[in-house]
Order: sequence, then C-alpha cells, then structure tokens
Amino acid sequence: MNKSESKYFNTALAMDNALIALLEVKDLEYITVKEICEKAGVNRSTFYLHYETITDLVNEAMESVDTRFLSYFAQDTKDIWDKINGNELSELILITQDYLKPYLRFISDNRNVYRASFRNPNNMQANIRYGNLKKYILEPILEKFGVSGKIQQYYIVYYIEGIAAIIKEWLKRDCMDSVEVIAAVIEECVRPSGGADRKENE
Repeated sequence: MNKSESKYFNTALAMDNALIALLEVKDLEYITVKEICEKAGVNRSTFYLHYETITDLVNEAMESVDTRFLSYFAQDTKDIWDKINGNELSELILITQDYLKPYLRFISDNRNVYRASFRNPNNMQANIRYGNLKKYILEPILEKFGVSGKIQQYYIVYYIEGIAAIIKEWLKRDCMDSVEVIAAVIEECVRPSGGADRKENE
C-alpha cells in the first residue's frame, strides 16, 4: 500500500469509526454528514470524495466488519468443519462453546458495532447481528442432521433470537463477563447441565 492509498484507507476508517460511534447514541436518520466529518476530523469535501451518501458509508462500514469477522473464523472454521464432518450424528451438538467462542470474541472486540446494530436494526445490514453465525455454524450442522431447507429457518430463528437476546444483555454490561462464561451460558440454555454456574465461579 503506497502513501496515497494508506491515507485514503485511514480517512475511510476514521469515517467508518465516526459513523459507528454516532450510531451507538442516535438513529441513523438523524445523523448528518457534518457530524460524521467533525467526529472523524475531516472536512465535507473529503467525505464526498469518498461517498455520495451516508448510506454508502454504512455499506462500507458493514463490509469492513464482515472482513474482520472472517479473519476471526479463518482457523476456527476449519476446525468446526472438521468436527462437523468427522463426528457421528449421535456425537454432534447444534450449539457448543467451540463454535461460539470465535463469534463471541469478535463481538467483544467489536462491541461498539454490535451496540450500534441493535440500536439501528433496520438501517444496518441484518447479517451484522447474526448472519455469520447462521452461515458458518447453524446451517452446516443442520444440513449434517438432514434438516431440510424449508424447515431449517424455524430452527435458525429459534436459536438466533435466543442467542441475540443473551448477546444484547452482554453488550449492555459492556462484555464484562468473559467469552467463556457467555459461551457456557448459551450452551447451557440449549443443553442444561449446570455447567454455566460452574464456569462463572471458576
């Protein structure tokens, strides 16, 4: 990356971060280009050099988040697929801590993005909240179980809504509980065994 490209990238990143910070405290329709520029430390002409509208900036910010998410799952996805494909059905569990931890680590490291997405669910791409969990974890396991595509959506909605509610509460607490504790809580909700209490007290 040359100096010009680096400057362009840093400016775009500053505007992405400014938008996300503003989305944590107000709805998208009330955010102005002026506010974004002030928070990012750039002028309006710089904004319009990069984007035509705030929607363009939102789309870029979400693409950036998706790219970062995939980097968290690079090795973990291979491990997950190995487990899914290598296990007998009787040994396969739909939701486990192994599958959840990389997802939760990403949320913890990008908590401002997730808080903004819960505040603005209609304006930020839906997959920022649960699309990657669905694509990389739930759908492959449901396919392994032989659950048909038409029925899969019911399973996915059931699990996603419950997981999203736990994540939303975790974000309210600024992710103070560890990834391990939250993964154990989610797994416990699916497969009660008393393990989450033990994890919290460790």
